[in-house]
Amino acid sequence: MSFWKQLVLLVIVVLVAAGLWVRFFPGAGDVLARMGLDWLPFATASAQQADGPRPGAGRGGPAQALVVAQPAARATINDRLTAIGTGRANNSVAVSPVATGRLTEVLVESGDQVQQGDVIARLDADAEEIAVDRARIALDDANARLARITALASSNTVTAVQRTEAELAVRNATLALRDAELTLERRSIRAPIPGVVGIIGVTQGNYVTTQSEILTIEDRSRILVDFTVPERFASQIRTGDAISAASVARPDQVYAGEISAIDNRIDSASRTLRVQARITNPADTLRAGMSFRIEMRFPGDNFPAVSPLAIQWGADGAYIWKIESGSAKRVPVRIIQRNTDSVLVDAAIAEGEMVVTEGVHAVREGGSVAIAVADQPAATPGGT
Repeated sequence: MSFWKQLVLLVIVVLVAAGLWVRFFPGAGDVLARMGLDWLPFATASAQQADGPRPGAGRGGPAQALVVAQPAARATINDRLTAIGTGRANNSVAVSPVATGRLTEVLVESGDQVQQGDVIARLDADAEEIAVDRARIALDDANARLARITALASSNTVTAVQRTEAELAVRNATLALRDAELTLERRSIRAPIPGVVGIIGVTQGNYVTTQSEILTIEDRSRILVDFTVPERFASQIRTGDAISAASVARPDQVYAGEISAIDNRIDSASRTLRVQARITNPADTLRAGMSFRIEMRFPGDNFPAVSPLAIQWGADGAYIWKIESGSAKRVPVRIIQRNTDSVLVDAAIAEGEMVVTEGVHAVREGGSVAIAVADQPAATPGGT
């Protein structure tokens, strides 16, 4: 068989297959309409066969498309922020001695509440006590010499230079005493902040240096929670904004707090903003290192919500069919967010307006539409 005969035979087979597909496949008219071939007579006929007789057809009146429609709803997004953060104490200090020596006393235990300035441990201080006594004796001697020179000054038996030297000796002795007392004071280790004592890492008799960590003290009257937020919320967060926090381990207890600090830049890797919140801990039930679920409220953005079945696609993008006074109107839409049972769009659609969800293949711009079934409105999702 020659090539052109094979080609003709192939064309005939394709046409027959296309005719059978148009005749017997229920959605053929819809597919042809999407391809822009709805002007073909057999495409219209196929659509009519798939939908059945339309109201008004055969009686001389205009044909009506029988559709299922659903009223548009309104939904608010970006009105709620939920994040997971890690808590830490309002203030935490690892206590180390400022001098080297052997521990002679440890005056606190783990879990004790201390105030700023309380003595928590002492180092051996025999040599320093001797130095203080020697400095006191030197000061007493300098004061006595100054008193004698002052008494003789009235009889002009001492010079002004001698008196000046005696006064200078008193000041030097005073400074020497203060230095000795400071050295002795540093043999006592004091709490730098008020708070709760952690686990003590040394015991009485240990030799410690200025690099040795004796214990930690944490002020957990308030807990600081560090968390990150998506960059779309960055412009809406302000210092002092209210937050609610719940421990992940105890979600039934909710604590009030506020934003205490905001980072000055967006992290380029994660596209998030670091934020710090402060929550009160009046019952001392919270600990540093706990994880918290942070919630914040915002005004949010309000958009129309339609059924996912209502979204159609054309050469110029997404659109829907809206019913106005019994006629169909094509409305272009911009998809904002897809959810399980609704799609949020940016479009000229008012709440309650009917949107075609089924039977869209039979709808034409300005065509008459009859609603067979009116579904419930699409679900309105909350914030993110």
